[in-house]
Amino acid sequence: MRAVWSFWSKPSNACKGRGWASPKHHLQAWGLSLRLARQHFSETLLVTDSVGKGLLIDTLGLEFTHVSTELDRLRDADPGWWALGKLVAYSLQDRPFLHLDTDVFLWRALPAALTSAPVFAQCPEGHSLQNPWNPLRTVEQAFERHQQSLPVEWEWASSRCTTWFRQENCGILGANRTDFIRHYAQTAMRVVLHPSHIPLWAELPHKHDFNMLVEQFLLGASLDYHRFNPQSAFRGITIRHLFPTWAEAYTPDAAARVGYTHLLGDAKAHPEVTARLDQRIARLDPAFHRHCERVATAHF
Repeated sequence: MRAVWSFWSKPSNACKGRGWASPKHHLQAWGLSLRLARQHFSETLLVTDSVGKGLLIDTLGLEFTHVSTELDRLRDADPGWWALGKLVAYSLQDRPFLHLDTDVFLWRALPAALTSAPVFAQCPEGHSLQNPWNPLRTVEQAFERHQQSLPVEWEWASSRCTTWFRQENCGILGANRTDFIRHYAQTAMRVVLHPSHIPLWAELPHKHDFNMLVEQFLLGASLDYHRFNPQSAFRGITIRHLFPTWAEAYTPDAAARVGYTHLLGDAKAHPEVTARLDQRIARLDPAFHRHCERVATAHF
């Protein structure tokens, strides 16, 4: 099984999504995430664009087994869709893999019972439909206004949602059934990039929550739809989770037991968190710590 990361430089440079407190901490996180994962995976892959390769490989000097600049295909895409880089990376995988977000740190190897599953992810999430500005219904109404169709998996899952909907947290996402992941990822990319959808997305300029739907809701919807569809090539597909619930995933004792850290959202900018990251890199690799300082000063 290979470990995979993705870095689409365009959203990062445009400051889309919830970022690190400083460029230095962002660079340090890359080094630590890769360093820890290499203890558990002999093969590593970075899927990025030419700008990202210039920063992470040519300048920062990170050592991945393989580097792809396939994300150059997104040069004209809206950087508000920061999840697109991950979706492209998922779609490229042709062997068992684990994709890690850059803010994920594997202090221990993941359990074999998890990594042997057809699909595996961090944890399930449940979200209420009661919010007046509900992203799920907002997207569906936009598609309806423009007489466009959402994927059958989305529509089937949404029809079953009454008070809440489920997403799959993709801090980590892995699979042995890479054929299913390719199908899901390509479907998600079409939702965003199909030419007939451009006008409706233009009406919805703030895309943060829509990224979550396209990546995480559609994954759960695809799993449920195909698991029960007798005509599907993916009939019976299942998913396992590192944590059974969102609450347990962010309980310090539970995360410590499995040796897993995911600095979700604004945690990446928390002063205590970034101080600990800085101190750990300084202890583990003083030369890399100094190099991150130099690169951050010279390039940002």
